[in-house]
Amino acid sequence: MDVDLNYYRELLQHYNLTQDEGSLYQAEQMSKQFIKNNIPPEEIVNLHNKALNELYPELPSEFRHSMDFLLETMIFYGVAYQQYETLREKQSEIQSEISVAANMQETFLATKKPDVKGLDIGVISIAADQLNGDYYTFNEGKNDSLGIALADVIGKGIPAALCMSMIKYAMEILLQESISPKTILESLNRVVEKNVDPNMFITMVYCHYSPEDNLLHYASAGHEPGYYYCSKTGKFYEIEARGLVLGVLPDTEYEQYEMSINQGDLVILLTDGVTECRTEDGFIEVEEVLEVIRQYVHLPSQEIVEKVYKHFERLQNFQLIDDFSLIVLRKEV
Repeated sequence: MDVDLNYYRELLQHYNLTQDEGSLYQAEQMSKQFIKNNIPPEEIVNLHNKALNELYPELPSEFRHSMDFLLETMIFYGVAYQQYETLREKQSEIQSEISVAANMQETFLATKKPDVKGLDIGVISIAADQLNGDYYTFNEGKNDSLGIALADVIGKGIPAALCMSMIKYAMEILLQESISPKTILESLNRVVEKNVDPNMFITMVYCHYSPEDNLLHYASAGHEPGYYYCSKTGKFYEIEARGLVLGVLPDTEYEQYEMSINQGDLVILLTDGVTECRTEDGFIEVEEVLEVIRQYVHLPSQEIVEKVYKHFERLQNFQLIDDFSLIVLRKEV
């Protein structure tokens, strides 16, 4: 520090006499050495204070007191800055871990869109943050039948992602057998009730399409209502289905419904990230979602879901408030 003091004093004295760029350049180089040697800011202020006292011993007391005040301020600053750096490092580690988890989740929950005769399928699922609290899957059955599941964890982050992993495992076991939508929900409900924190809620809708009789069988566990578009009338109808969210009561029974699907009709399944889109003016109405879908109803199903997503992404200034999942099924023949 003595060598630094001598050098700093000479450099300060030269600058006071000349105000030249060379002195500033030397100060810049010295600051790099301070950083390299982890010299805290209060030590630099103290160095400056000592150099001033040696160069100008007759400085007014008010000035000396102001330098002491600056030194104390820098001491507090140094402590706060170290705490900030520690928190930032921890945050960076957490973000890195979440990024790895998000990549693993994307791979783990990935579902290939099936190619089913007589059905045109469109699907999109976008996470509001790095981890997705929505989950969907398809299950191809015999004779071109198709099972469709769409779930939503009321919550975000790692807990929601872990819940979805559990749902996926349970679904893979259940779908090995051909069982009804109500039975699937009742089985999942028992799994969730035993293994998920009571403060977390999972909604889900499960549908099974049978091309032999053009029927869609479905059951819901408190999930966002789906919609049915009748190509003959050009009107949308809400797909009504009641049911308690998963995991509340162990012996919950779910009611199963059915509906006919004709050529050109659409079945629309979604999560509340679609219907509860929020703008600067507040939440949008469901009718607006349906009107946007109507604009693209003539397009293939995949184009429909992508254009609807782009519309509401722009509406929210490209910052999703909630996970956005939308599935569209169109009966072709």
